[in-house]
Amino acid sequence: MSPLTYFIAAVFIEILVIGGVCALIYFARKQLVTSIKAAVLLGIIFLVVDAIAGWKTYTVTTMIAKMSVQKPAPTVVSSLKAPEDIWQRRYHAVGSFAAVQGVIVSNELDGTVTSIPFVSGAQVNQGDLLVQLDVSTEQAQLASAQAAADLSSISLKRAQDLRAQNTNSQSEFDTAEAQSRQTLAGMDIIRAAIAKKTIRAPFAGRLGIRQISVGQFIKGGTGIVSLQALDPLYLNFSLPQQDLIDLKAGQVVQVTVDAYPGTVFEGTINAINSKVDDSNRNVQVQASIANADERIKPGMFAGVDVVLPQQDKFVTLPQSAISYNPYGNSVYIVEDKGGGAGLTVRQQFVQLGDRRGDQVAVLKGVKPGDEVVTSGQLKLRNGAAVQINNTVAPADSTAPALPNT
Repeated sequence: MSPLTYFIAAVFIEILVIGGVCALIYFARKQLVTSIKAAVLLGIIFLVVDAIAGWKTYTVTTMIAKMSVQKPAPTVVSSLKAPEDIWQRRYHAVGSFAAVQGVIVSNELDGTVTSIPFVSGAQVNQGDLLVQLDVSTEQAQLASAQAAADLSSISLKRAQDLRAQNTNSQSEFDTAEAQSRQTLAGMDIIRAAIAKKTIRAPFAGRLGIRQISVGQFIKGGTGIVSLQALDPLYLNFSLPQQDLIDLKAGQVVQVTVDAYPGTVFEGTINAINSKVDDSNRNVQVQASIANADERIKPGMFAGVDVVLPQQDKFVTLPQSAISYNPYGNSVYIVEDKGGGAGLTVRQQFVQLGDRRGDQVAVLKGVKPGDEVVTSGQLKLRNGAAVQINNTVAPADSTAPALPNT
């Protein structure tokens, strides 16, 4: 039974005792108790009830006294001496990769595919043949134009000889010369058509997956295959206009990609846009990232940190040490009261700064060397007794290695 139950029972018994005494007095006055035997019986009942009430009262009083001197067992928590670290100042943004040169190779003229010399995913050099369209008609036209060009060349040579002998007019010579140039130009037009149906790589790069087949008739502008120059790559991202003062070409950027957790790619800023976007007041920045192993692909999403020359000194704590609340963030600082009183905790409100990995910078509220609770805060209150057990400590790294899930 709880102390409250004992207390209620004792009060109830006392009420019965007082009620019995009052009844005895009432009966005596009314002369309803006429025999000595009845009076003795009532007296015995009074003594028994009073003895029980006294014993219950003593029991409850003793129990309350013992409980008042008992203390709850200390809460087991982990803790950390607050360190002071130097963090390189940086601006964080998100961006996406783009090829320095990247196109969807397509045809300019209609035609039927006669051959596809490339293999999907292959590395090609500038000028390598990718697709050949049917040029049989153009080749026949070229042969006809070649014959006409040969004839016009002979006619021009004859007109030159006659003109030297002054046996033909100047207009006849000019006509022969114009016809010769016209036939040569006609041949160039046919050669250009053949060249446009002979599709070659415009630059060196990595091919994607082909989208056409041999024998297929394709209209002009049909996408044939993606061609991307993968080393280096551009990384495009935006920063607020107030960060412009610290940005310049050549600054180092550190890049992380979800596809490669724990890997940091480095590059440099190569261009800053000359105009701020008037819709969001951000400025576009472009960095160049080496990609010799071609692990990064254009279009991938990335986290970007622009590394600045300035350095800041902060007290840093694991994020698990912070109790986040709507009315303010706080930590619990371990204190030793001395005199054998053991360890207790004091709730301290803090002002937080930047976050990096598992760590958070504390701007105000914690001094270097303060012992701060890092886990077990949910069971604590201001002034609670604690016991330190650092067998298992929470993660505390600025660059945690995420599991590959």
